[in-house]
Amino acid sequence: MTVSEWRPSELQRERLEVRRRQRLRSVLLASASAVVVLGGLVALVVTSPGWPTVQATFFDLEAAKDALPAVLEGFWLNIRLFLLAEPLILVVGLLVAAARVSRSPLLFPVRLLAVAYTDVFRGIPTILLVYLVCFGVPALGLQGVTTSLFWLALVALVLSYGAYVAEVFRAGIESIHPSQVASATALGLSSGQTLRHVVVPQATRRVLPPLLNDFVSLQKDTALVVGVGLFDALGTASDTANYTFNFTPYVVAAALFILLTIPLARYTDHVGRRLMERERAGAR
Repeated sequence: MTVSEWRPSELQRERLEVRRRQRLRSVLLASASAVVVLGGLVALVVTSPGWPTVQATFFDLEAAKDALPAVLEGFWLNIRLFLLAEPLILVVGLLVAAARVSRSPLLFPVRLLAVAYTDVFRGIPTILLVYLVCFGVPALGLQGVTTSLFWLALVALVLSYGAYVAEVFRAGIESIHPSQVASATALGLSSGQTLRHVVVPQATRRVLPPLLNDFVSLQKDTALVVGVGLFDALGTASDTANYTFNFTPYVVAAALFILLTIPLARYTDHVGRRLMERERAGAR
């Protein structure tokens, strides 16, 4: 019998039909449950005594239309910060993680600095680090060092998130089974080649979902730069709200952040699901 001639048996067709009905039933139950829960929450909010005031203060359509161009212009600063910070954080995180997992006695000072870096910068709140870098570095009066708040805020974000990402990379590197390193050594690869060609690629695949989660958080934390006077989406919304005595610009800024975060969050779920399916391949 060829593959084209193969047909499922009657028993197999019954099994497939049962599975189809079970999936359909699950989808219908999930949809009904979502409608009931979300509908109940919406009804609870819109029937509350203060809803007319909240609607006029936070969800004024005309105020949203007026604020959108300015908030959108400020949001471009958040996007630029995110796009510039992300690759720099990856580089800093990977270098620090590689230093922490090194075992060479000559690299002990580097390893010590890497440990100090992750301990210190993970311990400082990101908003406080933004203040320290943006106000502290210009105060030093160093020649050739920028005083641009944008670039200093970028440095603060990279320093803060680089420490977190370094630990994520280190966890991935240390999760690689020692047999992989032993096999690479047996093939004649040096320690650096083993790390670059064998360990890091596997470790990166394993830590991809938590890395993407960190970058989702980074997207939101770019709004912390408003504390040093940069007019990002939050700063612009705050300025507009103070001028119009209406909080709708804050809702507009929040909506823009959500629109940027949701695709990355769904991509994180997709990557995590694919990795799980790959790990479970043949085990079902």
